[in-house]
Amino acid sequence: MSLTLDTYRQLGRSGLRVSPLALGTATFGTETGWGTGPDEARKLFDRYIELGGNFVDTAVGYGSAERVLGDFVRDRRESLVLSTKYSTLRRPGDPNSTGSSRKNLFASVETSLRRLGTDYLDLLYLHVWDFTTPVEEILRGLDDLVRQGKVLHVGISNTPAWQISRMQAIADLRGWTPLTAIQIEYSLIERTGERDLIPMARELGLGVSPYSPLGGGVLAGRYTRADLAGVTAGDGTRKGFNAAALGTVTERNLGIADTLKEVAAELGRAPAQAGLAWVLQNPDVTAPVVGARTPEQLESNLAALDLDLSPDQRARLDEASTISLGYPHALLAGAHIRNVTQGTLKPATPQQH
Repeated sequence: MSLTLDTYRQLGRSGLRVSPLALGTATFGTETGWGTGPDEARKLFDRYIELGGNFVDTAVGYGSAERVLGDFVRDRRESLVLSTKYSTLRRPGDPNSTGSSRKNLFASVETSLRRLGTDYLDLLYLHVWDFTTPVEEILRGLDDLVRQGKVLHVGISNTPAWQISRMQAIADLRGWTPLTAIQIEYSLIERTGERDLIPMARELGLGVSPYSPLGGGVLAGRYTRADLAGVTAGDGTRKGFNAAALGTVTERNLGIADTLKEVAAELGRAPAQAGLAWVLQNPDVTAPVVGARTPEQLESNLAALDLDLSPDQRARLDEASTISLGYPHALLAGAHIRNVTQGTLKPATPQQH
């Protein structure tokens, strides 16, 4: 499989066409101490667009990212698919500037529109499930924004599969705007979405746009076993923060990274490229989100588009990163259940037309 950024894919059951890699903008801005300034961010954006990319991802909670991005998109707004997210805290101390409520939804969208310098968003995600806002309030608010023309498509991120499927059913039954896409964490070291979220997306026609496809840098070879005991959130580095706060540096994950390095060496490529290729070659995935702080990092990530993993290499990576499907999936896939439900019946074969 050889792709380019202009090998556009359809996003879920919508008619929206997006690049197979989305450009993440969480690195746009320096207020966190680890991002990149406007000049360097402009280089990243321009290179992505130059190669045919059209899918750019941001969030109202990404500091100055939306404002920086707004300066870049002004002259080419119509040709881009801009996605942003709402529900994270915007003003510390204000209880209504966070969560999924209608009040925060409308205020967040107005903030994003103002920062981005546009009058509509192509895709708006609910960023993080808040466990308090009724789903009807969320769905009706999203539908109202679509009817007003301020949002074209809606999606959801970091939410249990049962809530998403429930919301999609309610939207369909009430004639409200359906969900188009989900954004989930998915990589060789985080495959638990395969239990429910990804099969749900396949069944409901939702596009899947994974974030953190390199496991917070673990799959890029950023960490070693020396980091297992020595990295803490208080060491003053972004590396330390990620390892401690996200819990990504474990013996299991480093073992997966070792197998990835072996496969990458066989291909003559960087581990990050092989890790991204594994995600890209999943037929249930529409467009992973990749971020970068330097043009060199971006070029390395984009090089994954023309990398082919052999069936053997993919099988080795699958085996190294395998997860338990858990109940009831493991039970239903087992030989005992097949025997008691099907006995000696032969599997049905599709009719030929």
